[in-house]
Amino acid sequence: MSADGSTGVKVGMDRDMETDADDTVGADSGSADSGRAEDGSTGNGRGGGESAAGRLQSLFEGHRLTPTQRRIAHSMVRRAADVPFLSSVELAELAGVSQPSVTRFAVALGFDGYPALRKHLREVAPAEPAADTASYNEYQQAVEAEIENLRHLAAVLADPRPVERAGRLLAASRPLPVLGLRAAASQAYGFAYFAAKVHPDVRLLHEGGTMAHDRIDAAVRAGASTLLCFALPRHPREVVDTLAYAKEAGLTVVTVADSAFAPVAKVSDLLLPAAVGTGLVFDTACAPMLLGRVLLEAMCDGLPDAQARLEEFDTRAAARGLFVE
Repeated sequence: MSADGSTGVKVGMDRDMETDADDTVGADSGSADSGRAEDGSTGNGRGGGESAAGRLQSLFEGHRLTPTQRRIAHSMVRRAADVPFLSSVELAELAGVSQPSVTRFAVALGFDGYPALRKHLREVAPAEPAADTASYNEYQQAVEAEIENLRHLAAVLADPRPVERAGRLLAASRPLPVLGLRAAASQAYGFAYFAAKVHPDVRLLHEGGTMAHDRIDAAVRAGASTLLCFALPRHPREVVDTLAYAKEAGLTVVTVADSAFAPVAKVSDLLLPAAVGTGLVFDTACAPMLLGRVLLEAMCDGLPDAQARLEEFDTRAAARGLFVE
């Protein structure tokens, strides 16, 4: 497939917010501009629990967790290799919650208490050998963290069915609205730029509020069936509101987010997670970008004339001298 001539943890949260008890951590649904996200290497289509993070995620799926409990689960996935050896107090400090919250979390998962949960974790999520990064400087550590995020994404993609389903949904939507606000705007723009070369009608939504609502209404009137959203931390409230509006308008919402625990999970029909890096002042999003390209590939598979459109573009680009060879 060719296009354009080519072939081809530092997050502030309110403590112990024991609300939203009906939120469920599940496969097809599932935080604040410069803040930090936790690990997003979990969620739909995990490749058979190949990593410690994946095995942990399988423990949480299907349980109704409060925001505080989701925060604990999120922290555990992020530190999957260490968690089986942490006390309840240490885990509470890691997640920024109280020790009783950790106990309630263990009970919510069906264990008698945290000791039973930790015993289980030592059996299902043994420590994995960690890379020796002691001699790395902070820039190298950031790169190593991104490499690990990509490894997690590869494990998720071992089961291609969620991405394949998303690709079919995107290919079938005419037009296809693509939403990305604030930190996620560049991800949405990149996807829309390439998607427009193979999809007959791609509409980039980069404004929130009532403007986004107007454009969603116009897309629905034109026949849209699916909306693709890129959602990265810090998660703007207007993204959640816009996705809720899109669902009310009858659109199927496919979301690429930093985590299966992201706030957009509850307003997404299919959530595909890809972790962001948090080692630098501003988050890095190599894995979400790559997942966007994977979605493009899956969408092309659902568009019978995708190759012909790309070849037509390449021919026209050559005639116009569009690119410097």
